[in-house]
Amino acid sequence: MEPCDFGIVFALAAEAGGLVDLLEDVAVTRGHGFTVRQGRLHGRSVVLVESGPGRERAARASHALLDAHRPPRVVSAGFAGGLDPTLRHGDLVLADAIVDCRGHHEPLSLEGAAPTAPDVSACRVGRLLAVDRVIRLPAEKRELGVRHQALACDMESLAVAEVCRQRGVPLWAVRAVNDTADEELPADIEKLLAQASTAARWGTAIGSILRRPSTLKDLLRLRQRAIEASDRLAKFLAEVIHQNQQPARLRACERQQP
Repeated sequence: MEPCDFGIVFALAAEAGGLVDLLEDVAVTRGHGFTVRQGRLHGRSVVLVESGPGRERAARASHALLDAHRPPRVVSAGFAGGLDPTLRHGDLVLADAIVDCRGHHEPLSLEGAAPTAPDVSACRVGRLLAVDRVIRLPAEKRELGVRHQALACDMESLAVAEVCRQRGVPLWAVRAVNDTADEELPADIEKLLAQASTAARWGTAIGSILRRPSTLKDLLRLRQRAIEASDRLAKFLAEVIHQNQQPARLRACERQQP
């Protein structure tokens, strides 16, 4: 395998879709439970890995990315659940640290991580909380945000960060908020995300719709938000890749104090 300039780990194809649309000369390989897409963007070689949800899958995909493509920089990217009630759908969170509920604290460097182009949406800088399940209920989201002083939560970034630290590779983590702190997610969402294949996810979704027809409306709304969040995330990542051909500055971000 050829080395690349940037390696980006997503959990799901829906998260990666916006950036995939921007890549040129894309080659796709599948195996070992994840999908790898290698292409070019702004003259740089970029490899995207879709690991599947959860820490174990993210760690395995990160090791495979580093073994096969040896990127000098890795990005953990995708969606997050909002924990701070001021965050809205599609807002971007750039992590200066990742914490978990057991007290683990993984600091991250932000050097070169934020776009300076005026047409790229600003991001919030602060903590991400690593969780091992989807946080569905507003009361729990708000409580976790306050207790851990975190802006948002996801299931994969800490695993990617730990692998990169072990392997001596710098990491950035950027997430687009797909559900806010005030929003209750559908009861079947965790079961849907746990499915390993697209066919299995469709089967779970259809079963949910048959049991509760209003699920269809919920899933369509989440799908539209996911498309918008993925496109916003892609624009951010594309500018970061472009500007890291030269020194970058942190002008686009509001720093969130812990």
